[in-house]
Amino acid sequence: MGTLYIVATPIGNLEDITLRALRVLAEVTLILCEDTRTSSTLLQHYKITTPTKSYHQHSSITVARNILAHLAAGHDLALISDAGTPGISDPGTRLVAQVVAAGHTVVPIPGASALICTLQAAGVDTSSFNFLGFIPHKKGRQTLITEIINSKQTVVFYESIHRLNKTIQALSQSKKYIVVGRELTKTFEEFIRGDAATVAQQIAHHPTLKGECVVVVADGTAAPR
Repeated sequence: MGTLYIVATPIGNLEDITLRALRVLAEVTLILCEDTRTSSTLLQHYKITTPTKSYHQHSSITVARNILAHLAAGHDLALISDAGTPGISDPGTRLVAQVVAAGHTVVPIPGASALICTLQAAGVDTSSFNFLGFIPHKKGRQTLITEIINSKQTVVFYESIHRLNKTIQALSQSKKYIVVGRELTKTFEEFIRGDAATVAQQIAHHPTLKGECVVVVADGTAAPR
């Protein structure tokens, strides 16, 4: 019986990968990638020549069955996403569930995570927090925004740059303290911090927003001044 390794990869800076992750990626029979073209940059950088195969949210049932067949034949496989930790707001969750249900071993190889990276630098109460993943585009969105505003607990979610301004504007009339992390671990890494109205103004007039962001929303009365 083979083992499926869930391997965290860098979210920007290629140095943010563990020695254990590099060893596993070099030793497994096959690496399952969200996008093989994206992953090739990392693998080529570390001279890892393990074959790769695409696995993403649109992969067919046949692809999953083939993966299970590889494991049943005793082959060790690794699952990586384009960046960060697979299985966290990530299609890898479905594959992990199928592998576990089939009785195979799943081993997590921890590492970079945009969620944890932002919380480390947020400067808010992280003794407990509510992680929402990507919030809905339409259905249930306004209800969730209201719940975030009313929450006494720190709330964290991912947001596309195309919807960031709209989301922050929806929070701007609240008394929340907000931190937006962008370009994490990259050359132009930035944390935009402040009360909701101030951050909304900064986001609305920001000249170079791109990529995906992590948004942290904390109780304004508990936020640092």
